[in-house]
Amino acid sequence: MNVLEVSDLSFAYGAREALRQIGFSLPAGRFAALLGPNGAGKSTLIALLTRLYDVQRGEIRVGGHSLQGAPRQALRQLGVVFQQSTLDLDLSVEQNLRYHLALHGIARRQADVRIELELARQHLTERRHERVRDLNGGHRRRVEIARALLHEPRLLLLDEPSAGLDPASRQALGEHIRQLCREQGISVLWTTHLLDEVQPFDDLLIVHQGRLVASGRAEKVSLEHGGSLGSAFHRLTASGVVV
Repeated sequence: MNVLEVSDLSFAYGAREALRQIGFSLPAGRFAALLGPNGAGKSTLIALLTRLYDVQRGEIRVGGHSLQGAPRQALRQLGVVFQQSTLDLDLSVEQNLRYHLALHGIARRQADVRIELELARQHLTERRHERVRDLNGGHRRRVEIARALLHEPRLLLLDEPSAGLDPASRQALGEHIRQLCREQGISVLWTTHLLDEVQPFDDLLIVHQGRLVASGRAEKVSLEHGGSLGSAFHRLTASGVVV
């Protein structure tokens, strides 16, 4: 079963159409890059997937649950890392994680187990008592990822998670997230406008002017539309032709 299914999704800000008939699916354990220029509609799509905006037309299903018809069940399947950090900078790493689990109603004994597990997975065990304010950008992102995974979602959304990170940190973060996909079977939707964040075997969705102009395995999309990802991206976002 697909973890995420988006069907005929359209959204407008007044008279301006931000998304037009977007449709795609994401199987379990896959890393999908949502690639597009600034203003292409990526952030609007994330806002709809997280229910920051209500769906105007179309349907979103997460883990088989309709986001419109059964929002609580759908959102339980979802972990989110927004572009702008939402951590409390004056709390420690562990305190941020405990607060998140309390919001989800997780009992303390179970919370202890999940926190230990995620701290270990994100290589943060030794930093558990440090204030988030004292961490560098890469470690803050790892805290956000740990927090997003605490309630054991099936789908992880990351909205330009590498923003503000140096090249080495960006690469390390991407490798880490792909490893989570392989080892835990989590599906990931990673939005970006940077071509070097897309790997040949990733699933790829290219959006331009609110439309999905290409989808499929990244290396296949590249070969079909220019021979390289850069050429394909330029061609598809210059013409806006739906394929």
